[in-house]
Amino acid sequence: MPKKRIYKIIFTNQGKVFEIYAKQVVSGELYGFVEAQGLLFGERTTLVVDPAEEQLKLEFNGVNRTYIPYHTIVRIDEVEKEGPGKILQLNTAEKSGIQLPQPSLFPGKGPEQS
Repeated sequence: MPKKRIYKIIFTNQGKVFEIYAKQVVSGELYGFVEAQGLLFGERTTLVVDPAEEQLKLEFNGVNRTYIPYHTIVRIDEVEKEGPGKILQLNTAEKSGIQLPQPSLFPGKGPEQS
């Protein structure tokens, strides 16, 4: 029996860093986007409620698949099992060691003007 694949996706959105888990990640039909399907949100039988994961569940409530722009993705990992999803403020994420992508070109400046 083939092993189920689980992907951890870390990306930025509106000043926050999102860490979500999905069953499938593919290059999306929309140019410049990665498509994540089958979002996973931890154990549904636990009595302890994690406010960060609850916020993530509300953010993606009713979403079958989500399209994430390539330039916002920090990393995608295939993992053994899912963990708790997170939403962090950018300054909190930087303090925890998450390296965020930096733009290489700036509007109005060509490579020779850098």
